Amino acid sequence: MRLAKRVSDIGESVTLEITSKAKKMAKEGIDVVSFAAGEPDFDTPDFIKQAAIKAINEGFTKYTPSSGMLELREAIARKFKKDNNLDYSPAQIIVSNGAKHSLYNIFQAICEKGDEVIIPAPYWLSYPAMVNLAEAKSVFVETSPENNFKVTEKDLAARITDKTRCLVLNSPSNPTGSLYGPDELKMIARLAVKHKFFVISDEIYEKLVYDNKPYVSIGSLGKEIHDLTITVNGVSKSYSMTGWRIGYAAGPIEVMKAIANVQSHATSNPCSISQKATLAGLEGDQKFIMDMRTEFQKRRDLMVSRLNKMKNVSCIKPEGAFYVFCDISKFKQGSEKIANKLLEEAKVAVIPGEPFGADSFIRISFATSVGSINKGLDRIEEWADQFLVNS
Repeated sequence: MRLAKRVSDIGESVTLEITSKAKKMAKEGIDVVSFAAGEPDFDTPDFIKQAAIKAINEGFTKYTPSSGMLELREAIARKFKKDNNLDYSPAQIIVSNGAKHSLYNIFQAICEKGDEVIIPAPYWLSYPAMVNLAEAKSVFVETSPENNFKVTEKDLAARITDKTRCLVLNSPSNPTGSLYGPDELKMIARLAVKHKFFVISDEIYEKLVYDNKPYVSIGSLGKEIHDLTITVNGVSKSYSMTGWRIGYAAGPIEVMKAIANVQSHATSNPCSISQKATLAGLEGDQKFIMDMRTEFQKRRDLMVSRLNKMKNVSCIKPEGAFYVFCDISKFKQGSEKIANKLLEEAKVAVIPGEPFGADSFIRISFATSVGSINKGLDRIEEWADQFLVNS
């Protein structure tokens, strides 16, 4: 059977594949510790759930405008102004079925065959797939732990060509947890303005930044970069609403009109009930986020401390998100092989770094309890010591 060429190289997300395998083992009664999660382990706040129930009971179960209900887009505009110092009108905001959907729409709207998309590596594994589906080309900029997995001006400038259409900026990053500070953002903005390419700023982990470090949106650094930035966010991580599937994007009006047209034919509106829940989340008590962030920071500190005391692995301390990107180069095997061995032999689920562009690393999530973190790290340490003895 012949399939379209643009989908021939697109495989299943490894994150979802490993998570599914771990869940299957757990259902079979196997005691698996999962560090694979890409979602908070906290429940959605009750006041958000109640808003959804109220929407159902009041019959708010029909179509909304395909770009999202106006009341929600107005609330998102207020959020951007208050939290990010970004000025967007509701007409510049599109609500989609998750931030991933927002990103997909953006690539479809601004990229075409022959365009180049700069992606710092390691990267979230879905970026290159989305670029491929838009028939553009991914151009990777390698980073290193020595630079906290952030691009340098020299390396970034070397990848810019007359075909560069946009750069994907994910701060804090999945999988590394790296956070770009004001000076680093100014450097990226300067290059974007000089060479006239878009910056797609994926800010989904914006609220999960640790050690009281400030969060800066690149689009807030001046009119020129604001007009070249498409800002992406959502409620999945900040409000523990992964399954509700609400994300949003904002940017130049011409781009957002194109995205609105794409979405109107692809999916129409995001879930009406989830939109009402999101409105409640954005405008309700934000203490839940602060409490979750405090707990995640405690777990991060525990995980980083324990990993760096082990003989065979190492990591840098992430500044945001809820992942530790762990160096496994001493094992001298690919990350997928190591991840499968850890799951089968140590009963610990981790995500291999190879799909993120870093085969000497594994991604370990601390979106799980302190008890599970200690138990899982005990197993990893014991397994790693035995692995090297037997090698």
